[in-house]
Amino acid sequence: MKTKKITAGLIVNDILLALLAFICIYPFLNVLAYSVSGYNAVLSGRVTFYPIDFNIDAYKQILGKTQIWMAMRNTVFITVAGTALSLVLTILAAFSLSRKDLPGRSFFTAFILFTMYFSGGMIPTFLTVKSLGLFDTSFALFVPQSINVFNFIVMRTFFKNIPESLEEAARIDGASYMKVLNKIILPLSVPIIATMGLFYAVGYWNTYFDALIYIQKPELYTLQLRLRSLLFGEELNNSNANAEGIGTQVMSQSLKMATVAVSTIPILIIYPWLQKYFVKGVMVGSVKG
Repeated sequence: MKTKKITAGLIVNDILLALLAFICIYPFLNVLAYSVSGYNAVLSGRVTFYPIDFNIDAYKQILGKTQIWMAMRNTVFITVAGTALSLVLTILAAFSLSRKDLPGRSFFTAFILFTMYFSGGMIPTFLTVKSLGLFDTSFALFVPQSINVFNFIVMRTFFKNIPESLEEAARIDGASYMKVLNKIILPLSVPIIATMGLFYAVGYWNTYFDALIYIQKPELYTLQLRLRSLLFGEELNNSNANAEGIGTQVMSQSLKMATVAVSTIPILIIYPWLQKYFVKGVMVGSVKG
């Protein structure tokens, strides 16, 4: 009897998890369905989570625009360069402030934590970026915010929980701090590095507000800014005019959804590669200590 109750409970739990998973992925399925559905189906509102009158005319228009490829190039550069810079700086800061023998460790840690709760605001930040000559450059989107304090705290906690005996043994053998970091700490920290890299990459890929403030040149637009232009109708007229030459009219809604899909799918591809590190990295870095 007890076994039957446990089995029934597991079945109910699986059903609830499946339902929750469907609720979470339904918006994305709806976006994909709209982007590959026919004009009449979109116009009549019959599209849900599967396409009707399948066609890819919206993607032909979107991917045929050089502006989209330029925006993709800019976003990839910002994501790769920003993630690399952020990881290097976060690792160095977290490793240094996890050392108990570092003079002023508590002061520097408190100073960094202070910036997590208080900041100068948007206008001082804008003036600082402009005075540094970063305005209207791609560097303005990742250099000023290259270290996330929350990610720094999680990584520092992870480093603090690595056994000190490993470092002490290396130091006795004459290893420098940088060699300890490269040969001992980093190989043991792959889960947290992958997790923080994922956090940074998603943040840079989705950067929108900073790009809206600091970028004026159209050739430097990110994918999110280009998507904004499309959603606000700044490019729909040209797109719809081009649609007449394809033979099947593509509604502006399909164009919008196709652009959303194009801007979302690349970052989703990264998740499966880093998923195995995600839970382990966050749990070990935030719960222990």
